[in-house]
Amino acid sequence: MSNLIEQATQRLAQLRRAGVDMPEPATKPPPASTPSREAAHGVEPPAPPAPPKVRAATSRRVELDMDALAAVGIVTPNAPRSQIADQYRVIKRPLIGNAMGKGATAIENGNLIMVTSSVPGEGKSFTAINLAISIAAELDNTVMLVDADVARPSILRVLGLPSGPGLLDLLQDETADLSTMLLKTNIDTLSILPSGTPHDRATEMLASDAMTRLVEDMGKRYPDRIIVFDSPPLLLTTEARVLATHMGQIVMVIHAEKTLRSDVEDALHTIEQCPVKLLLLNQVRTSAGGGYGYGYKYGYGYGYGDKAV
Repeated sequence: MSNLIEQATQRLAQLRRAGVDMPEPATKPPPASTPSREAAHGVEPPAPPAPPKVRAATSRRVELDMDALAAVGIVTPNAPRSQIADQYRVIKRPLIGNAMGKGATAIENGNLIMVTSSVPGEGKSFTAINLAISIAAELDNTVMLVDADVARPSILRVLGLPSGPGLLDLLQDETADLSTMLLKTNIDTLSILPSGTPHDRATEMLASDAMTRLVEDMGKRYPDRIIVFDSPPLLLTTEARVLATHMGQIVMVIHAEKTLRSDVEDALHTIEQCPVKLLLLNQVRTSAGGGYGYGYKYGYGYGYGDKAV
């Protein structure tokens, strides 16, 4: 039998050498898989579970009523040219230059701007809103407006927006995502961080280590974004002074013919460590038409006493 197999093998080899196509021997088919118990009973096996979907953190979207804001004196994009809009163009220019590293000297945390006052009622929140919107109107800048006056928040009320989570919620839960607290407005380059859920120890939280870490993270995470903080008055709480230590620039609002010079001096002494201080004189009576506007200067040179500025 073995001789016959050898002869057949030799004959096949001769035919292949002679150019005759010979079919390849059939290969043994792979063994059929054993049907599962479900398939044996005509039941489809269950599909593997799908991986869990991870939802990307997104900011909430809000609409600002531009007509209503303009009616109360808030600067709005694409509004007709006005005196207050021109004044804010002058006010914001050096602040933007310092924030973007284009000033005379480099300023650490120059993109962190705190708007404050010595005592309540001087118009700091109104100024912070106008400054943020005016900067957001620039072609090359994005702005975050932070309501850090946590004991007396007013940003959302002035803008006609409902309350919601924000700064205090981030301070209570450091694992919370900042982007989920932000409000994206219909001004594409402007976002708002509300003061957040009221808390009994809100002012103490503003001076906490959590606030220090949050401010440092915001400044590093958004180096190309200008962040405007509406702060508590400097002489009302010590927390505002702690917040000031993290700022690169401070705008101090002074109510003309109302704020005492001694209050201004005392407030300025609390922020001596800040490299840039811009004094903004609010409600200055202008010569044309008896209206009101702003005065502004760097540094300070006020005398002592109890007379109004």
